[in-house]
Amino acid sequence: MKIPIIDLSLVKQDETQLELVDNACRDHGFFLLVNHGMQKEIEAMWEASSSFFSQTKEEKRQLYRTERNPLGYFDKELTKKKRDRKEVFDYMQPRPGSADFNQWPRENKSFRFACENFFDAASNAATKTLEVVYKAYLGASDLNFELPGGDKRTSTVRLNFYPQGDPLNEKEQSEELPLGELALNHHTDPGILTLLFQDMVGGLQALSKSNGWIDIAPQKGEIVVNLGDSMQVWTNDNYRAAVHRVLMMDQSPRYSSPYFFNPERDMVLEPLSAFSKASPIYRPFTWQEYIRGRVDDNFSELAEDDIQISKYRVR
Repeated sequence: MKIPIIDLSLVKQDETQLELVDNACRDHGFFLLVNHGMQKEIEAMWEASSSFFSQTKEEKRQLYRTERNPLGYFDKELTKKKRDRKEVFDYMQPRPGSADFNQWPRENKSFRFACENFFDAASNAATKTLEVVYKAYLGASDLNFELPGGDKRTSTVRLNFYPQGDPLNEKEQSEELPLGELALNHHTDPGILTLLFQDMVGGLQALSKSNGWIDIAPQKGEIVVNLGDSMQVWTNDNYRAAVHRVLMMDQSPRYSSPYFFNPERDMVLEPLSAFSKASPIYRPFTWQEYIRGRVDDNFSELAEDDIQISKYRVR
């Protein structure tokens, strides 16, 4: 199955494109967006990402994440109990009247400016994309009833850098889990959907029900969309949380930046009657409970399998 290319400016009125989205979401959970209106913010983000990761290790680690604060820089993340060959920088939208856990470079004000503009533009694009997914799923059904949306206050952006070598020195390597066979092991994203911005290097793969592992080849100007665990739960397994991975970067380093569009903090995740009349496959659980477990497990080895939505299955 191919990854469909969807024109965001036209898709909601185009039944053919909606059918392509529906088929993709049932098979592998991926599609591509063009005419999304974000090119200016994307170019500024790439410049900010490149400048940040080109710093020395000591400079980047001034913004190191901790067990209590998942935002900032990190180079020891785990996926499926294996260490990833990547470096990351995470941030989110500050909430007025509450503590801001973002960690920004003190001297580089333009970095924060570019990141915040990118966050706002991606939030708007994600809201439009979610409307497309709902329309693709429900077809001609009435969309006037209330459907769950994403929340900018819980959503996050990650700047990724995949180097050609181990990001840790020899001493640090001896103290940590060994690298996995991949730059990023197979996984799903926990939220509603992800907008992924990737450079032209390649290496991203998706797991298709019908064709096994398939390449998500980079195309200039396109945004990669993949569904997350929350959407799979809401649709009672009719839509698929995208299983994906990243191959090792042996020829060239790789940059990517996902925007994770997440549910409201206190939202209860469960199959929705608007999406499925079948008996629920999942018992109710909260977004806060689920994301806390995923974040903790990515930071340190918990001596158990990664927390997945399968934990909440009732049949």
